[in-house]
Amino acid sequence: MDAEVTIIGAGVIGLAVSAALSGCKGPVFVIERNRTFGQETSSRNSEVIHSGIYYPYGSLKGKLCLEGKKKIYAYCNKNDIPYRKCGKLIIATKSSEKPHLLEILKRSRSNGVTDGRIIEQDEVNELEPYVKATIALYFPTSGIIDSHRLMKQLEAESVIGGSQMVYGAEVIGIEKIKNGYRVDLIDADKQKFNFSTKMIVNAAGLNAGKIAGYLEINDPDYRVYYWKGEYFGVGNGKNKYVNSLVYPVPERNTVGLGIHTTVDLGGGLKLGPNAIWLADDNLDLKVDPTNSVVFYNTVKHFLPFLELDDLTPDQAGIRTKLQKPGDPVRDFIINEESNRNMPGLVNLLGIESPGLTASLSIADYVKGLLKL
Repeated sequence: MDAEVTIIGAGVIGLAVSAALSGCKGPVFVIERNRTFGQETSSRNSEVIHSGIYYPYGSLKGKLCLEGKKKIYAYCNKNDIPYRKCGKLIIATKSSEKPHLLEILKRSRSNGVTDGRIIEQDEVNELEPYVKATIALYFPTSGIIDSHRLMKQLEAESVIGGSQMVYGAEVIGIEKIKNGYRVDLIDADKQKFNFSTKMIVNAAGLNAGKIAGYLEINDPDYRVYYWKGEYFGVGNGKNKYVNSLVYPVPERNTVGLGIHTTVDLGGGLKLGPNAIWLADDNLDLKVDPTNSVVFYNTVKHFLPFLELDDLTPDQAGIRTKLQKPGDPVRDFIINEESNRNMPGLVNLLGIESPGLTASLSIADYVKGLLKL
């Protein structure tokens, strides 16, 4: 075999898996269709370190998020990666929302999140004097991170550990062969080549469903749906009015957490993301400027200082989900496929939020599935 393990995708998950496999007994290849790492979902998100609040008890999302938060803060401290524990508020502006806050608090505690607590209006005002709320849930160890620096460090560790980064090459086919797999690639010059590998980690993000399909895994549970999330920046000096991550009470069975504030390490403030189902799979990354009206009307009840002209289009990202509108929320799929007669193949699908937070724990989980 040319490689012991081939990782398809150099987003934060693929890079974390590669770093976790440092010192693996055989060659590790990381295949990425873009010219460098993290050009898709991993660079177009809120850069939030989540606490593990919303996820059902026993889910991979809850378990790996909780473990991942501890690991990612420790990793940042060890490697001087910028982050800030800015804290997170889930705010209620009417008394009828309080039972839902208590429900979220109960679920978070069942997941092992111990730092969440209900705070009253006076304490909300101390933390965020410009935010309107009657009561809130407060999670002080939620934070934000420089995701580019995180990925750069993971890439460096991967290379030092012996991984070979293959950028500008796209997987166009995979075939099961004796004791492993043949991977077909095409490079930026349209040259085709192939190699053999004992194991494969499908961390291809937006392309993960297509990669699984190359091996004729047509399980309907593996169907990936694309959702677009837009962000609007807050200007006119209003960025200084919020210091924390401020979320509304989420709707039940929602495809997102609601339009919320996201602060960044440079002192900026943006709102988002929304959740737009891309039914035609057109991965358009344009921000519709007319959606500023929707954003404004959605947040003005808890951000009363905002005016419509404070909002300007910022960025958009695409995330993969395992549900379309109206479907129940799904957990991550992280499966080793021996039961499909494909030993050593690990598929990762629907790695949406909290994928960034959970990236290091996902990597260790995958390493365990590969028995390395």
